[in-house]
Amino acid sequence: MATKNSAPAKSDQPYVQFGLDSFGDLPRDADGRLMTYAAAIRQVIDEAVLADKLGIDAIALGEHHRSEFSISSPEMVLATIAGKTTNIKLASGVTVLSSDDPVRVFQRFATLDAASNGRAQVILGRGSFTESFPLFGYDLKDYEILFEEKIQLFAELVKEEPVTWSGTTRPSLTRADVFPKTESKHLDTLVGVGGSPQSVVRAAKYGFPVMLAIIGGSPDRFVPYVDLYQHAAREFGTSSDFIGMHSPGFIADTDAEAVKIAWPAHKANFDRIGKSRGWPPITREHFDYEVANGSLYIGSPETVAQKIAKSIRTLNVQRFDLVYGGGPMPASARMHMVELYGSKVIPRVRELLAQPDKPAKTKNADK
Repeated sequence: MATKNSAPAKSDQPYVQFGLDSFGDLPRDADGRLMTYAAAIRQVIDEAVLADKLGIDAIALGEHHRSEFSISSPEMVLATIAGKTTNIKLASGVTVLSSDDPVRVFQRFATLDAASNGRAQVILGRGSFTESFPLFGYDLKDYEILFEEKIQLFAELVKEEPVTWSGTTRPSLTRADVFPKTESKHLDTLVGVGGSPQSVVRAAKYGFPVMLAIIGGSPDRFVPYVDLYQHAAREFGTSSDFIGMHSPGFIADTDAEAVKIAWPAHKANFDRIGKSRGWPPITREHFDYEVANGSLYIGSPETVAQKIAKSIRTLNVQRFDLVYGGGPMPASARMHMVELYGSKVIPRVRELLAQPDKPAKTKNADK
């Protein structure tokens, strides 16, 4: 399946897209007070408008149903952003398809695509958070079958032809024609995957590009997933031209300032979520390790750019999205981070990627 944002023809330096991801975390205002949900949503809109002015390729908004996050309906926020921007791609990150109706998801994003002149993108996911399941009347014991059946139906819907489908998780369809159609006859669709080989193979089966959610550990541990996706796509006879990744991070003028702002917010967020998942509180040692060696892209523009470029080279991805604003950060620091990402980090990453790879030294290299 071809996609509007598939990588261009192979060259020595293919174009790499850069995006931002937000869950609508509640930031702090100038007085240090936690913002309301409404103010947090307006903050994300302002950040997206700035991102568009800076030439950032995409803004992806995640669907969550928890008290830490303000965005439960990404399409509504994206539609508002559409009216205030010109070029930026408008993505969900992710839409929890398992607890939604595929027909309505298609209709909502086809509508967003029309309103934004073809800039809509839906990233489908099973949902790493499960609050939406009981909220909308779904049983968690059906976690696997819900996504399997619904992505199967969605793969038919994006063909934009009458659909005949039957399953166990929703009523059957018989030559159902779904409206509105997109002008391009193609709704830009990706699948967000974490550490599950089954999710990688499933995306390849239906011909959907993937976004790798890399939120901990060294990015190179995902190399086997990239290989698996490409191998599975060849086996299924589908396209494997586009692979993206997203990881959390934060940028400030200096490494020290970035860590000073990010650490307390990251710990507050991690520990609060961890209480419901049985995680122990995060330690400063673990945080520092992830900043230095793992999947936290925290630091000055140069530090973050170097780390992003390394990850892009390691995984050979065509898109990198920075998940920003994790936890109760100052709103002003978030806005400055967007500015640094667009004006300094992305140009520097492109510069680094344009440089030839340095060959690795062998044991006999100096002999």
